[in-house]
Amino acid sequence: MDEEKPREQSLDDTRQVWDRLAADWEIQVGDDGDSNRRLNSDPVLWQMAGDVKGLIVLDAGCGTGYLAKRLHEKGAKVVGVDVSPKMVEIAIKKHRNIDFRVGACSDLKDFGTGFFDLVVSNYVLMDVPDMDETVQAFHRVLKPGGVAVLIFSHPCFPQGKADEDGETGDLLYRWDHNYFEESRQVGPPWAHFKSEFVWHHRPLAAYWKSFQSAGFEIADLQEPRLTPERYHLALNERQLDNGTSRPYSIAFKLRKPSAA
Repeated sequence: MDEEKPREQSLDDTRQVWDRLAADWEIQVGDDGDSNRRLNSDPVLWQMAGDVKGLIVLDAGCGTGYLAKRLHEKGAKVVGVDVSPKMVEIAIKKHRNIDFRVGACSDLKDFGTGFFDLVVSNYVLMDVPDMDETVQAFHRVLKPGGVAVLIFSHPCFPQGKADEDGETGDLLYRWDHNYFEESRQVGPPWAHFKSEFVWHHRPLAAYWKSFQSAGFEIADLQEPRLTPERYHLALNERQLDNGTSRPYSIAFKLRKPSAA
């Protein structure tokens, strides 16, 4: 298990993985997000975040900057942080008017307690080797009453381990690991990606307990999907079917309790 490695080694492993993936990731996500984000999870993200105009917002695990760009366009004072220098290099070149920094989400040492109004972490928690420390750091940097919107790949339904029957279209999910045990997983390259993905399986209960242990109140929970008013955005029948039937992700809205 990756959790047994020294913290710095685990962070360095994560940094190297995402440095190798950075250029291909920019192709995948670009300025508008990939199809899953556009069709399924981004509407939930914006619903949970609400009006961000004038808010100081952390894009935690910002990647190449597509979400930070959207937050900036909506009037937020946004800071993007990512552990991968190559990801941040791309983000800075594309969006020079946004504050991007290299750093670990597990400590956020550049920021004092209560610095941000809102923390958004979009498909990041399953990639960090130290989830508890990361969630605790999110809690620390939020102002009392502040909100964290956390979206991550659904741990119950690993899309990389889904088999579709070519004749019936039935979808079968399989685990080649113990669902209840936290473990480091390696996924093969796919589509235009040339490098492996490293991620961390954790059962859903582990996320819930981490949020509660950090001191968050859980304000909302959704499993994003393509809703009827957005069906027209699907480019083909496959996207429509996948968006209405596959649980790609899960989204939590957490709140840091206000000071007494």
